[in-house]
Amino acid sequence: QVQLVESGGGLVQPGGSLRLSCAASGNIISIAAMRWYRQTPGMQRELVATITSGGNLNYADSVKGRFTISRDNAKNTVYLQMNNLKPEDTAVYYCNVDAYTRPAGLLRFDNYWGLGTQVTVSS
Repeated sequence: QVQLVESGGGLVQPGGSLRLSCAASGNIISIAAMRWYRQTPGMQRELVATITSGGNLNYADSVKGRFTISRDNAKNTVYLQMNNLKPEDTAVYYCNVDAYTRPAGLLRFDNYWGLGTQVTVSS
């Protein structure tokens, strides 16, 4: 099993910045892709950014040029630096990873979700 704990959310004024962190723990062999999603009430969860184990990056068009995803493999942690925040960025942000684990000696590859952290952009 893998546990994901997000942090760094909060209330920020338009134009401000926040840095989200997501630390993975558990019986981890390695982590492949790491992602950030976001969701607002009544809407589907939206993929915001992805970073692969090889460092390839992908962003939603709505955040390109403003958000930066990065990872620290030694710490099993993924970050999302969010600059020039807009009210429409308000959402619960979720961390998501694909990870290899070895429970009871058997290699597994599964997808895991964090519980989310609230980001509110408002004046």
